[in-house]
Amino acid sequence: MRRTIPKAAPGLFFAGRARGSATEPVSSLSILVLCPHYLPDTAPTGEVMASLCERWIAQGHRVEVISSLPWYKNHAVAEGWRGRLLHTEPAVWGRIRRWYPFAMQKAGLWRRVLGFVGFSVLVGLDALRAARRCDVVFAMSPPLTLGAAGWIASVVGRAPLVFNVQDIFPDAGVHTKVLRNRWIVSLASRLERWLYQKAAAVTVLSQDMADNVQAKLHKRVVLQADKHKGLQASKVHVIPNSADIERIIPLTRHNSYRAQLGLADSGIAVVMYAGNLGHSQSLDLVIGAAQRCLAQGRQDICFVINGDGVARAAIAAAAKRLSNLHLVGWQPPERLGEVLAAADIHLVLLRAGLGASSMPSKLHSVLAAGRPVLASVDEDSEVARLVQASGAGISVAPDNLDAFFQALMQMVDAPEILQQMGQNARQHAITHASPEQLADLYLELFAQVIAS
Repeated sequence: MRRTIPKAAPGLFFAGRARGSATEPVSSLSILVLCPHYLPDTAPTGEVMASLCERWIAQGHRVEVISSLPWYKNHAVAEGWRGRLLHTEPAVWGRIRRWYPFAMQKAGLWRRVLGFVGFSVLVGLDALRAARRCDVVFAMSPPLTLGAAGWIASVVGRAPLVFNVQDIFPDAGVHTKVLRNRWIVSLASRLERWLYQKAAAVTVLSQDMADNVQAKLHKRVVLQADKHKGLQASKVHVIPNSADIERIIPLTRHNSYRAQLGLADSGIAVVMYAGNLGHSQSLDLVIGAAQRCLAQGRQDICFVINGDGVARAAIAAAAKRLSNLHLVGWQPPERLGEVLAAADIHLVLLRAGLGASSMPSKLHSVLAAGRPVLASVDEDSEVARLVQASGAGISVAPDNLDAFFQALMQMVDAPEILQQMGQNARQHAITHASPEQLADLYLELFAQVIAS
């Protein structure tokens, strides 16, 4: 039986501090979650979704998750999960059902598209039954096809769809020239706009992304409102991802991870990129900076690239010829705090034009760890504004090696300033929205769309 939800006052959700809300406490909800990854899968979005669900469960809500078998690390179903189409994990609060993801390494574009479609069909068919006992459907993108599965489930279950957009697709693929097939781009663009129109609400990670979506919806985003006069509602809501400041804390840079890399020397500055090695990241800047350091005799600077992705082979080749460049694969989630602490400077790299379609969630983890940031991103993007407002680092124009290297040298050669940047980073993480507050914002939004 569908639960009765108190009528919610219109709300405004935006990046930064969680504001007061006129929404009454939300009674127990049944939430159906469709997502491409879920812990123990190592994808960042899997950790994000698990964090939200854990907090909803702790508040007494019923949660049913439909996701994939773990596959992100090697783009193949993880050992221990193979040989099955479906794995079900029942729990007192609901259940998790994991379907085969059709993941393939080095697959062509059409094969990847068919893989996403096949996975989404399995999730969608499963969701049709689950939707009849839920109050709201929460679907994550990418892939866009999960949004379509979520919409069908929402229609069958007569429950509103909240569409959670972690990266705006196909914009990112078009900007990086990964998507060149005009038929796929056209179909993806049509599906994207259709989903925005059909969803009861769309959530994004930054104001840049909200402006992007709103432009496609031909509606105006209300950025601010006087809380005493009431808040205006909009279909598009900015609810950022967040780091757990209790789990990720500032630690000593001299730890076992740093020693494992042979960088225990306290005189070495470690510059780290940790994340996806994909087409969206300007990793050529790291290689170029490492080459310049060797040419200038800067033996006191070492670069560490931590992650995996399509650019791994090129980086591995560069690491073989550059003694100051280390390539390390994915580390288990429990080592995250240690890995982040090992760096003196963390890099956030996005190619030109991606500021309006992507928001690297790892930035919040770096801030929580109390480490300085050097960002190479669009100058008026959310990342650039956040780095400047927090005082946690320096932001330079994207894909500009000269500007990037100059800023890097400026930071490395000013250890006192670096220390202050790290303190500013941690303070920003502490004073802004916590995972608990963001989970509550989603619950308020659920109440709003159900009531309306």
